[in-house]
Amino acid sequence: MVLRPKSAPLRIGVDAGGTFTDCVILEGSRVRILKVFSTPDDPAGGIAEGVHQLIEGTGESAANARLEIIHGTTVGTNALLERKGARVALITTAGFEDLIEIGRQNRPRLYDLGVRREPALVPRRLRFGVHERTAADARILQTPSKAALRQLVGRLRKADAESLALCFLFCYANPSNERMVAQALRVLGLPLSVSHEILPEFREYERISTVVVNAYLAPRLGTYLARLASAFGTRRFPRSGKPAVRISVMQSSGGITTAERAAREPVRTILSGPAGGVVATARLAQRRGIRQAISFDMGGTSTDVSLIDGAPRTTREITLGGFPVAVPVLDVHSVGAGGGSLARFDAGGALRVGPESAGAVPGPICYRRGGTRPTVTDAHLILGRLDADHFLGSDFRLDLEAASGIFAQFLKDHARRVPGRLLPRTPPGLARGILAVANATMERALRVISVERGHDPRDFALVSFGGAGGLHAADLARGLGIAEVIVPPDPGAFSALGVLLSDVVKDLSHSVLMPVPGSTTDSGDRPTPRARSQVSGRARQQILARGWEPFLQEIAHGFVRLERAGRAQFRAEGFRDAIHAERHVDLRYVGQSFELTVPFDRKFREAFQSEHERAYGHSQPGQSLEIVNLRLRLAIRTPKPAIGRTPSKPVRRDPPRAALLKRKSVWFEDEMMDTPLYQRSRLPPGTQFTGPAVVLEYSSTTVVPPDYACHVDSQASLVLTRPR
Repeated sequence: MVLRPKSAPLRIGVDAGGTFTDCVILEGSRVRILKVFSTPDDPAGGIAEGVHQLIEGTGESAANARLEIIHGTTVGTNALLERKGARVALITTAGFEDLIEIGRQNRPRLYDLGVRREPALVPRRLRFGVHERTAADARILQTPSKAALRQLVGRLRKADAESLALCFLFCYANPSNERMVAQALRVLGLPLSVSHEILPEFREYERISTVVVNAYLAPRLGTYLARLASAFGTRRFPRSGKPAVRISVMQSSGGITTAERAAREPVRTILSGPAGGVVATARLAQRRGIRQAISFDMGGTSTDVSLIDGAPRTTREITLGGFPVAVPVLDVHSVGAGGGSLARFDAGGALRVGPESAGAVPGPICYRRGGTRPTVTDAHLILGRLDADHFLGSDFRLDLEAASGIFAQFLKDHARRVPGRLLPRTPPGLARGILAVANATMERALRVISVERGHDPRDFALVSFGGAGGLHAADLARGLGIAEVIVPPDPGAFSALGVLLSDVVKDLSHSVLMPVPGSTTDSGDRPTPRARSQVSGRARQQILARGWEPFLQEIAHGFVRLERAGRAQFRAEGFRDAIHAERHVDLRYVGQSFELTVPFDRKFREAFQSEHERAYGHSQPGQSLEIVNLRLRLAIRTPKPAIGRTPSKPVRRDPPRAALLKRKSVWFEDEMMDTPLYQRSRLPPGTQFTGPAVVLEYSSTTVVPPDYACHVDSQASLVLTRPR
C-alpha cells in the first residue's frame, strides 16, 4: 500500500446507482473498489455501509480516519421524476403568477390531440404576487411596501408550504427588490430559493422553472445529506474545530461542490449520477490521445451516453420530468435500459424491455432477493454470458435454476395471449429476444447523440463501463460501425472513479444583452434591430461609439465582478487553494432567439462565426452580434488518480494459462459456442486473443463476440476491434 501524508484525507468516491452503490478509495496512487447493494428506502445507509467496509480494508478505523467523501446522487433526480418533492410556494411579480403553468405555450407532441402537459409543481393556491416592478434597463419602477411584505409573510404562514421560491421580473438586471423580499421571508425559517442567486439570467419562464425545481428538491436533498453526515458522526479536530469528515456532491456540470451548497442549490445535482462517468471518459480519452469518444455507461437501471469531441459538451437546454432547467449540465442522454430492466409483452404481443426496472429490491431473479420477472441480467445468465460462480469476485452466487424456471413460466403464462409466431419457444430464445430489444433501445440513444447531431459514430471510440456495459458494447459498436471499444479497468466503478477525478467547481453567470462593436451596421447611421436587449437607445450608441477596446474592458470588468463573488463564496466554504478561471460568453446574431457559447478572448467573434458554421452549416460575418450572458467557471484542482495501471511495456501476446478460469458453452446469435472464460486481473499488457471469449472481473463482465479480437493495452484497458 502507498502511504499518504498524515495531513491528507482518505478520499472516497461513491456512485449511488439504482441497483449497486459503487465505492472507490484512493490510497496514494492505488485505487480500491467495493460494490454493495443500494438501499432505495435509505440511500445514505447504503453509502455509509460501503464506505465503512472499504475503510476497514485499508487497516484504518472509520471512527478515527480523516475522510473526504465525494459522491454522485440520484436523490434529486428521482424526487423530481417521481413527484416526491416539497410543497412549494412561489412568490413572483403580481400578474405573473401563472407563468409557471403557461410556460411557452408549446405542445409536447404537436399532433397528439389528447396530449396532457405535466401539472405545475406549484398549485394555484400557493402562488403569491407582489406589487413590484423592475424595468429591463435595471431601473426600479416600484418597490414593495412594508405593509405588503407583512401581509405576504402572514399569508405564507397559513399556506403550509415546506419551501419557498422567489422570482421577480428582470431581477437579473437589478436584484434590489428580490433582496428586500428575501430578507423579509427569512423570518419563516423555510428553505428559500432566490432567482438572482441561482440563475441571474434572462428568459423568465426558464428562470422561474429552475428556481421552482430548486425549491421543490431542497428539503428532500437537505434531509438526505444531513442523514449521510450523521452516519459518519459529528467528530471534529481539537485544534481547528473542523469536521473530520467532509462530504461533497457531484454537480450535473461535471464538478463537485460542498454538501452545504448542494443542499441550498439541489437543482445543480439533477444529473449528478451520470456526470462522473463522463468526466472519467474524458480523462481516459485525454490520456490515450483520443479526441473523439462516446461514453457508454450501462448500469442496473438505465444507460447514460454522452459524446466527447475534444471535451465533454455542456448544455443549459434540458427538460427533466417535463420542466426546463437552465443550469449548466453535461450533455447526457439517458434511456431506461439496464441490467435490471424488466421484460414484458405489450397488448400487441411485442416484446418490450424497460424502462421499468427491478432495481436493488427485489432485483433480477438470479439475485435471490424476491425477483419474479425476467430482466436483462437474467437473460445474460441463461445465455452463459454471466457465470453463476464468478459474480462480484465469486462473493455472490447467481441462481441460474431460478432464472430458467421463471423464464419458462413466463412463456407459459403468455402462450395464450401472444401470437405463436411472436412468442419465443424456449428460455434461451426469450433471453436472446430480451437482449435484442435492449440493444435496439441503447443503439437509438447512441444515434441521438451522434448521427442526429451531425457526427459520424464511425469517427469515435466507444468507452464502455458500468456493471453491464461490457456485455453489450461490442454488439452496439458493430451496429453503428464503431471500430474500437475500450473497456477501462474496474469498469463497474468507473463513474465513482470519475467523481474522484472531478475538480471543485463553481459556475457563475450574468445576463448583459450587450451589442458588440465592429460589424458593418455599427456606424450609427441607422438603428440595428435588436432582440430583448437590456442596453437600448442612447446607452447602446454610447457603447458602440466608445469603440472596441473600451467594450472589451467593460466585458472584462463584468467577469471581474463575477470572479470576485465566486472567490468570496469559495472562502466562505473554507477553500484556500489556487483557483483556475475560464471565461465564456453566450453570443448570437442580433434578432436570433438562441445563442452559442464560445471562449472569451480577443477573437471571440471569429470563434462564434466558426461555431455557427459548424452547428448550422452557415454563418453571416457581416451581421451584428450581441453578447447575451457572461459565463465564468472557477475550478480548484483536486488530486487525480490514474485511470488504469502505470503504463508498461507489453510482456506477451497470447492469453496465459493462468488467466483461464474454465470453458463453457455460451450463446452467440443463434448458436452455442465453446468459449473460454478469462480472469481479467491475470491478463497482462500485451495480451491478445480472438473471440468468442468472456472476460470476468470483480465489477463487470466483458463479452468478446466471435467476430471480434481483444488486446490489453499498456494501461490495462481491454480494446475490442473487428479484424478485417
